[in-house]
This record gives sequence, C-alpha cells and structure tokens, in this order.
Amino acid sequence: MSALRTLAFLALVAVSSSQTSDCSYVGLLTHLNLATTNDLLATMRPVKVWTTPTLVQLDMFLYGILEVDEKSQTVTSHIWIRMWWTNEFLTWNSTDFCGINMLTVPRSRLWIPDIQINEDTSDAGSIHKSAVVKLYPNGLMLANTRERLTSTCRMDLLLFPFDTQECTITFSSMTSEEHTVQLEQLNSGTVLTKISDHLMVTKGEWEFQNMTIILLNVTIESKSKLRYKVSLSRKPMLYVINLIIPLLFFLVLDLVSFSISEARGEKLSFKVTILLSISVMLLILQDILPSTEANMPMISQYCLFIFTFVGLSVLEAMLVGYLYDLDGCCCKTAQSPADAQEDIQLEVDNQKEPAGAEGILDNNSLPLDGPVDGDLLKLILQEVKAARQEVEEHKDQRKTGCYRRAALMLAQWLSSAFIQLEIHMSLEHPASLERLAIYSVQKEGEHQGHQPCQVELQRVGNPTPHLWGWSICSI
Repeated sequence: MSALRTLAFLALVAVSSSQTSDCSYVGLLTHLNLATTNDLLATMRPVKVWTTPTLVQLDMFLYGILEVDEKSQTVTSHIWIRMWWTNEFLTWNSTDFCGINMLTVPRSRLWIPDIQINEDTSDAGSIHKSAVVKLYPNGLMLANTRERLTSTCRMDLLLFPFDTQECTITFSSMTSEEHTVQLEQLNSGTVLTKISDHLMVTKGEWEFQNMTIILLNVTIESKSKLRYKVSLSRKPMLYVINLIIPLLFFLVLDLVSFSISEARGEKLSFKVTILLSISVMLLILQDILPSTEANMPMISQYCLFIFTFVGLSVLEAMLVGYLYDLDGCCCKTAQSPADAQEDIQLEVDNQKEPAGAEGILDNNSLPLDGPVDGDLLKLILQEVKAARQEVEEHKDQRKTGCYRRAALMLAQWLSSAFIQLEIHMSLEHPASLERLAIYSVQKEGEHQGHQPCQVELQRVGNPTPHLWGWSICSI
C-alpha cells in the first residue's frame, strides 16, 4: 500500500514538472512565435476579427521649449510620446512561465501604428524611437518616442510682446482609416499639464500655461485625429527694456528739443540723431516680426507713430531755420542806405559811455565815503529812461521779422527784470551803483541786436577791471 502511494506521488511530480519545464524568456518567445522572424506579425494589424478597430492611446509630455521663431511661424520643442495598443495574438498566462509579466520585443518584429504629426517640419534625424517595445501578458504594448519637434504654429502677434500663443500638435495615422485605427488619450489634459510642468527643463523667454486635448473625426479624410493645444505666454520684460522704453525716451528727447535755440544750429542735428536711433530700433524689430499685413502688431504701429512724429519735427526744424534765415536776408535787403548808416551810428553811440555815467564814475561826483543813495538812484533811472527813449525813436525805423522781434521782446523783458533786481540790491550795496549805470545803458543797445558790450569798469583807486562787471556785460 505504501508502495502505491509512493508511485502516485512520483507520477504527480513528473506531470507538474513537465508543465513548468521552461521559465526563460526564450521559452516565452517560442510560445509566442517570436523566436523566429515572422513577417505577418510585423505587417498585419494584430486583430482576430478584421472589422475590430485597433484602439491606440497616446500621451504627449512636453520636456522643453527650445525656440519660437516668429519670422517663420515655427516652434521648436522637446516632446516625449508614449503610445499604447493591444496585440490580440501575443497573450500568455504569467503563472505558466514563472510569473513573467513583461517582455521586451524588437520593434522590427511587431506591427507598430504609423502615427505622424501633421505640423511636423523637422528632419528624420531629430526623431529617436525606442529599439524595443514592451509587451504585457494581456497583449498590451507600449512604445516610446523622443523627438526634437519643429512644428508650424500660426501666431497672433497683435499684442507683441505681451502676447499668448496657442500652438496645436495633431496626431493621426498616415495610412489607416478611422474604422481600423482610432486615437484616444490615456490621461486628461490637466494631468499632462502637471506632469509636463514638473518635467520642463527649459522654457527660454516663454512660460508654459496649459495643455488641452481635442478629439477629431475628420469625415473628408476618414481618419481619427488627436490634437493637443499648447498655450504659451511670452515674458515681455526683455522687449520692454530693449525696445519700448528706449523708443519712449527718444520721443521725450524729441519733445524737449523744441526748447533748443534756432540760432545755435544744434537743434536740427540733434533731431536727425534721434531719427537715426529710431531707425536702428526699427531694424531690430524687423528681424523679429514677420512680414505680414494682417493683424499688424501694435508695437509696429507704436514705432511707426514715433518715427513719423520725429520725422515731422525734423521737417519743422528745417522749415523754422529756413524762415529764420530768410527773415534776416529780407531785413538786410529791405533796409535803405540811410537806415543802415543810422543803425551804425546808433550802435556807436550805445557803445560809448553816456555823459551821465561819466559823471557818476567821477571821483568828485561819487564819493565812496558818504552814502548818497537817493541821488545816485535818480541819476541811474534818468539815464535808463533816456536810453530807452532813444531806442524807441529808432525802433519804428528798424525792420525786423516776427521771429527776431519775439526774441528781442523776450530779451527786453528779462533785462528789465534783471535791472529791477539790481536796483533792489543797490539799496543794500551802494558800491554796485557804478556797475549798474553802464550796464543798463549798454544792455539797452543789446536789445536791438547789437554785439555784446565789453566794458572795463574800474573802481576809484583800483586799476584792475572789475571781473564781475566784465562777465555780466559780456554775456
């Protein structure tokens, strides 16, 4: 009886050992008919019933934004694609092969969905496909692809550089129709956005916003498409510092240049320099923006406005300078010989010291020891009044233009204010009265266009010219 039990046990062990005789990958490949080359597995769609469509689940992860070219309307990015599908002929029970639950098979021996990117403009050398494909017991297969993708993107640059672009990446089968291959996402757009944002290595001047997924069934092409819409926002600080603020400064400088005197000849050259600087900015902007008339960027309109404004200001400076010179020529041609002789005589008389001033500067009439402020002030005012009356008599005979007449009126007003200031200061400092007398008379001559006077004022007992009186009178 015991012998029979022993024989039964040995038979059971032999049967069980025969069922699990091979625990290697080679045995599994032989079981799946993958040990030898099989062209049917590599070329035919792996379904048992041909009317059953193959569901391909695809996820795309964004690893980096390498370049955005607004001129050619392309975006270069680094993407990672994970593609899942089921092969109905490659299934096994993992318990029959010592718990093997994953197998790697060369890509060339299996059927791989021919999925392409419609917006792809990159070369074949930028696509790196995994050499093997992962195979699971239920027939599920996984293929990974890494690609340096250069895709076309229709950009809206109206708000450049404060714009946000939405670029699409569309996946579809190259040869299979909708009833044979159907595309679908495995994870939602929110999950892919979080994973891509976590894995992002480089962004450049762009900020990754989100990623949305759109399923398309194109009836014309009869193909299933999976579209990823990627939103990117530009970081505008670099363009604000390099373009917008300098152009604004140029505009402010052009407005301030209106205060430059026309007589010096520096206003026109200053405005031309600003115009050339803006031209350089426009050349830089031309290398960035595309040549399109639809939705012209607002920064282009901004630059065009500033360039036009500065150009008009240059023309205004040229016109004013021309009229100013023409006014002087008309005055010289319209003046008669008698008037010219009279102007020369008036200039000579103004450059001479008046008799009243000599009396003031005389040692006997201007004692330095005794304060006679009231009498000196009366004499000064009389001399100023006489000089003004003499100038007014010849004022109507001189023919000056409107621009120069306005300049002379402004100079006369400033001189009058300065004289009142000097009179106020003389009450506190009687020694400055001797400067005021000659300075007032000479300044009245300057109001009418004479050359600046150069009078050497001497104090009694001091042979050195008074430097303060010299500098003021020579301005």
